[in-house]
Amino acid sequence: MSIFRRPALAATMARQLLEPSVLDEGLRSGLFLSGLRRTGKTTFLINDLIPALKAGGALVIYVDLWSDVNASPAALVHAAIRTTLTDLQSPGSALWIALKTVRGAKLEGFGVKFGFDLDRIGGAGGVTLAQALTQTVDQAGTDLVLIVDEVQHAIASEDGNQLLLSLKAARDAINTRPGTPGHFILIGTGSHRALVNELTARRNQAFAGATSVPYPVLDGDYVEHLLQRLADEGAGPLPSGATALAAFRTLGHRPEELIKALRLLQAQLPPGASPEAHLPVIAATLRSTAADAELMKVEQLGGLATAVFERIAASDDNARRLFSTEAAAAYSEETGRTVRVDEIQPAINELLAANLIMRRGHGLYAVTDPFVQEIWREKQAWVRKPE
Repeated sequence: MSIFRRPALAATMARQLLEPSVLDEGLRSGLFLSGLRRTGKTTFLINDLIPALKAGGALVIYVDLWSDVNASPAALVHAAIRTTLTDLQSPGSALWIALKTVRGAKLEGFGVKFGFDLDRIGGAGGVTLAQALTQTVDQAGTDLVLIVDEVQHAIASEDGNQLLLSLKAARDAINTRPGTPGHFILIGTGSHRALVNELTARRNQAFAGATSVPYPVLDGDYVEHLLQRLADEGAGPLPSGATALAAFRTLGHRPEELIKALRLLQAQLPPGASPEAHLPVIAATLRSTAADAELMKVEQLGGLATAVFERIAASDDNARRLFSTEAAAAYSEETGRTVRVDEIQPAINELLAANLIMRRGHGLYAVTDPFVQEIWREKQAWVRKPE
């Protein structure tokens, strides 16, 4: 499988995290990246960002909360930390050698030894997670970056919420020390944009106020790379870069969907026909099919949830006043029954849980996937079009 590398983006992000300017110092409070499924987040983390962070001298721990959906988030994070600390104490391990290189230490006398039981981190009779990570930073003498992929799973249980509180305690204990030899940086990523946004937007969350930004999706460079590979393989006829880029954006910057569209183009293009005319139609059809599946989820939640979703989707900006008496009256008209104000919050909670909408601030909501919103608006415009 060919991996499209993004070294420049990774180097920039690593520099912002490890050597922040005044305007980037807030990233040390926590960085949360959210993006739609299948847009290349994990591929970027593993192949680009982690190597860039290591090249910058950081000690990096990566854990994917989707790797075992039956395990508790805390258990997965603790296991990843134990594995890393064990390697740090093992002379000759790849991690030990890398740290020795970063520290500039001579082989003789160099070693890392933790004064606690690695198997009891965060457990009864053991050190807290904050104590363990503080000692790790002191022993390593460098920044410690913990990357938690699919971080939204942590707020699905009390165990996961306690984990986030423990990580916040570690951040505060390490980063506020005068002259600390390194900082603790948490990076959380997730495909459930609504829940990832909750981690920093809600005041009752451990990392409230931390930085939450959209994942920087692939764009023109990736499309050029893909078209060049196809040309090298003798595939054809191929669309122009501009047409392929427009199709990629139509498909939500999802590499797999663009490859699917190009495969259909190769299979279905009539002899002598232009790919310039056919690829946009294929992309629009694939986008509509994917959006229809999401809109069907809305309908399955019932009439009130559908009415609330439609009010949010119709907004040009963040939707507000969803709980007002005026809104309840509109929902009543849409559903054909009287809707009480106290019924609205449960409907919104269902839409949030299904990743159909996301909270953008106090009382502010938006559709999670902008392409779903576009398809909904297109369908509404067609339905209301005068005959």
